[in-house]
Amino acid sequence: MDTLDAPPVAVVYRKYQEGILPAYNYPPYASSVKRSPRQPLVPLRQTLSELTAPTFVPPETLPPINLAKGPHGDALGERILVSGRVLDEDGRAVPGTLVEIWQANAAGRYLHSRDQHDAPLDPNFTGSAYFVTDPAGRFAFETIRPGAYPWSNHYNAWRPAHIHFSVFGPAFATRLITQMYFPGDPLLPFDPIFNSIPHEAARNRLIASFHWETTVPDYGLGYRFDIVLRGSAQTPMENKP
Repeated sequence: MDTLDAPPVAVVYRKYQEGILPAYNYPPYASSVKRSPRQPLVPLRQTLSELTAPTFVPPETLPPINLAKGPHGDALGERILVSGRVLDEDGRAVPGTLVEIWQANAAGRYLHSRDQHDAPLDPNFTGSAYFVTDPAGRFAFETIRPGAYPWSNHYNAWRPAHIHFSVFGPAFATRLITQMYFPGDPLLPFDPIFNSIPHEAARNRLIASFHWETTVPDYGLGYRFDIVLRGSAQTPMENKP
């Protein structure tokens, strides 16, 4: 039988640990009430293309990824260096997986038409990049620490500083999305997205740790953020595949 004519395949994944992922309907996060399902979910059988693509070759050395330098000069804000690894539930490296990042600039504004926050754009900061993990599952990039910004979820609502991460895995059907926060942010106790994670220990896994070894003298602070895909130490994810 030709593979194009093969019937769809269903993949069974290990169940998630309770309390790690947010509920579909979390009333403090207002938009989740409008978009969350009201009936039991109906599992759909994945097609062959959803289970076999895309694939990437891990780079032998990590390429330089620098969001802090634009076409006409340095971006405004505090330079930071973020590094980490993508790991499976057993702590093994996940090489050759596509990671995408996006974030607001130092003033708390995204380079996107829907963001009309009354804050300046930075002509030298696009706020997005993508890269592939190396054979040890590692990634690293330089960027600007994002600023907090207001959002309309509730009265006087402000999002803490964060960077969005997308990890594709071996196929379209395995894409996962999460956010990285910063230690000591005073807005974290008030953020409904961060606090939609039931378990405190799981929530804290979304907070990067200050990393002295990658901090560059007279240049920028280093932060470490490992992404664990499954198991008891799993990084909380916004979407459930």
